Amino acid sequence: MGLIVMADDGIPFDGLTPTTGPLGGAESAFVSLAEAFSGNGHEVAAYTRGGTELVYNGVHWRPIEGGLPENCDLYIANRSDKLLGLVPGAIKRVFWIHNPARYLLKWRYLSKLFRWRPVIVFSGKFHASSCPKWVPSGGRSIVPYGISEPFGSCVRQGIAPPVAVFTSNPLRSLDWLLDIWSERIFPNAENAELHIYSGPATYGTYGEARSLAMEVVLEKARLLENRGVKVLEPVAKTELAEIYSKARVMLYRGDEGETFCLAIGESQASGVPAVVQDIGCVAERVIEGQTGYVSESDEDFAKNAVSLLTNDEIWETQSLKAQEKQGSWRWGQAALAFENL
Repeated sequence: MGLIVMADDGIPFDGLTPTTGPLGGAESAFVSLAEAFSGNGHEVAAYTRGGTELVYNGVHWRPIEGGLPENCDLYIANRSDKLLGLVPGAIKRVFWIHNPARYLLKWRYLSKLFRWRPVIVFSGKFHASSCPKWVPSGGRSIVPYGISEPFGSCVRQGIAPPVAVFTSNPLRSLDWLLDIWSERIFPNAENAELHIYSGPATYGTYGEARSLAMEVVLEKARLLENRGVKVLEPVAKTELAEIYSKARVMLYRGDEGETFCLAIGESQASGVPAVVQDIGCVAERVIEGQTGYVSESDEDFAKNAVSLLTNDEIWETQSLKAQEKQGSWRWGQAALAFENL
């Protein structure tokens, strides 16, 4: 088996971070993929900002400030163009991107892509469609995020109470959802509650820079306590899986800036039907009419949410279907797809 080197120069994190608190989707994916490579028998070195050297779940984590090796079998540069040339002797080079690819059209990116010709890896069809075909590369591939434990083996707790959840960035249409909830959903769903697990802590320095804007939306949510809304702190993965095991429905409109949406993917695998709109990538995560609904309008969104909150038969059918169909693609399979490059 070969040496795989992975690098990220965004917010500080390492393999222990998901066990101690909330972590954003791109960072969670990085950790999960590194551990999956190790599980497949590879030597894995993961370099991230501001950490200390440690070995966890078979992955050797090192601070990126100490430099990277000259050579490896597979090198994965995560998100940042500044990382592309850091392992000059890599046999295979991958640029793993997590945002819509429009940002690649700047010269600083195009020049590095032209020089290093990495394989660009996208997480879905919507994501891949955001990158024009003329952008230089050494190839393109779609590798969806995997579903990690404990979501893939979530044990449901029977018929869930009428509790909807929102676990995404509060700046991604939570303000819109609060209006839909208070005006159209709550009045038609007896004893329903909306639990919001969201805040700047999940997003590191990105969250800190936008904490005031996030707080405005979260304060609006707190003022709706009499409409069944509860604002709670974001949690680590194991606790989140426990929350999903008792949740009734995931409500999330979608966002043009998202390319996979782990919140929908992980909750679907946990047996939580979702109500979304066809915005960004989220329609790719839901099997329409089987594991939730892709709503065409605000009115449909509210109607579908009420249906799942109040109709036990419809909810149970969709919950079982979500667990059956949405958790089969694990990180081990995603790692194999990278290895096949």
